Amino acid sequence: MKTLFIPTDFTYQSLQSIPTIAQQYYPQKVDIRLVHMLKITDNIGELLMLSRRSTEYRQIPDNFYIRCRDLEKDFSHLINRIHIDIFYGSTVAVFNNYLDAHDVDAIVPPHDNYQLLFKNSIDPEILIEKCGKRVLANPETDGVIANLIAQEPELTEQQ
Repeated sequence: MKTLFIPTDFTYQSLQSIPTIAQQYYPQKVDIRLVHMLKITDNIGELLMLSRRSTEYRQIPDNFYIRCRDLEKDFSHLINRIHIDIFYGSTVAVFNNYLDAHDVDAIVPPHDNYQLLFKNSIDPEILIEKCGKRVLANPETDGVIANLIAQEPELTEQQ
């Protein structure tokens, strides 16, 4: 099984390429890690509470979770599991530790309209360029799989 890292801003665009990417690994199933990246605070009080943080997770729209579960169900022959995560860090070493800890095999670059959602969000491309992991080409979503995606209702935009 392969594990793929996909930066997300919790919009529909973050999910569009998943079936196409997973198809590239068929008949092997893939684990998908959808991750939003935040630089870690230097405030000691916030650092002490970091393990209890849920502020960022509360910003994830419910329909994003629903769409992820639908993708797991609709493409169960391609996708083993979709994980949604927040990465805290801003150095290549910490990023590589995260990738190694989750056995990430390849990284999908962020979509064209990727948005930084929080004041401490970081551009994922900065760390992706330097991490040394295989970066997949941004897939074109054409053909049958794109038609399946196009039929799905779009997620609402962030508030």
